[in-house]
Amino acid sequence: MPLTPASSSAAPKKRDTLYLQVLVGVVLGVLVGWLKPDWGVAVQPLGDGFIKLIKMLIAPIIFTTVVAGIAGMGDLKRLGRVGFKALLYFEIVTTFALIVGLVVANVVAPGAGMHIDARALDTKQVDTYITQGKAQSTVAFFLNIIPKTFVGAFAEGEILQVLLLALLFGFALARIGEHGRPVMNLLNEVARVIFAIVGLVTRLAPIGAFGAMGFTVGKFGVGALLSLGQLLITVYVTCFMFIVLVLGGIARAAGFNFWRLLRYVKEEIFIAVGTSSSEAALPGLMEKMERIGCSKPVVGVVVPAGYSFNLDGTCIYLTCAALFLAQATDTPMTLVEQLGLVAVMLLTSKGAAGITGSGFIVLAATISTAGKIPAASLALIFGIDRFMSEIRTLTNFIGNTVGTLVIARWDGALDETKAQEILAGKNERPS
Repeated sequence: MPLTPASSSAAPKKRDTLYLQVLVGVVLGVLVGWLKPDWGVAVQPLGDGFIKLIKMLIAPIIFTTVVAGIAGMGDLKRLGRVGFKALLYFEIVTTFALIVGLVVANVVAPGAGMHIDARALDTKQVDTYITQGKAQSTVAFFLNIIPKTFVGAFAEGEILQVLLLALLFGFALARIGEHGRPVMNLLNEVARVIFAIVGLVTRLAPIGAFGAMGFTVGKFGVGALLSLGQLLITVYVTCFMFIVLVLGGIARAAGFNFWRLLRYVKEEIFIAVGTSSSEAALPGLMEKMERIGCSKPVVGVVVPAGYSFNLDGTCIYLTCAALFLAQATDTPMTLVEQLGLVAVMLLTSKGAAGITGSGFIVLAATISTAGKIPAASLALIFGIDRFMSEIRTLTNFIGNTVGTLVIARWDGALDETKAQEILAGKNERPS
């Protein structure tokens, strides 16, 4: 039985209306930010507060889920096989996403004809991001996976650090056998309580979505959408096509009805988009992937790892935005140079956690590392980056949903009969 709180008879009805409540929160946030920008900026703490509430639970959820799954699996070689398959899948799909963005940006050329002089742009707003971007490196990324202290990973809330600790703790617990049974039982009960807290916090999602959207529209204004609309349209259309054609195609090839799968995780989709943070939907995704029939170890490893290594929306955004800046500043780039940019993005795109602003930092890191496109040109899209965060988040979240199911099925760790019943609308509630 999944480590989820027992549902009362009234709970399903409330759960089914959550996505509608979040949608209302998003619409109200947009209206307030548009009609009363000052009010929109003032409600930012509502969105930030909700995301912080969710983030404080992510580390214990990952730790207890992964440890319990590994310790209960017994076969550690199988776990290594799952990890290898996950990384292989992530690398193939994200590389394809980068190439799709590259091709679309070349065909559509959203920045052509703008003739922007990067030296004349005001870079004060993006100087911090450029500095953070320059600080990013492959070696630093991998060293950062190792926490300074055991509790430091939980204090910082770094997903990969917590995952590393959980893997080590789970391995050790599995090795000591029956001596670790009391610890295992304790972790199961702790996980049950944590998921109960998640259920309570999730009820605040409409308020969080209201605050996040109110701030976005109030701070940056609808005018920013119009001034750089071609880039926005390019990124949105490309991401939607990737979701429907690529991710939908992968799901169908694996034997799943893609639209039913989206309906199954609709609450988490609205939470992620409404708050511009895929991390806000991580607890719900882990719970639903277990409920649909994926084994606990696969969910515990694949979902957290996917949040750092399987960011399809971020990859599309990176290539589209980078080439847009090159075109807008009349920076010529040969095919070889563009492929070199993709190679850099294969590294910099990893570890871009699903929090607002991380995509922009990764873009800054890519441009700084490649050295071809003027870093000052980042100021050109700073005002609309927040609006592109929603589609990045949506694509990343759906990509990880599909990826988890596919990898679980690939490894024989999915109850396919249960999954098909749930996607067909039967047996949706945990037992």
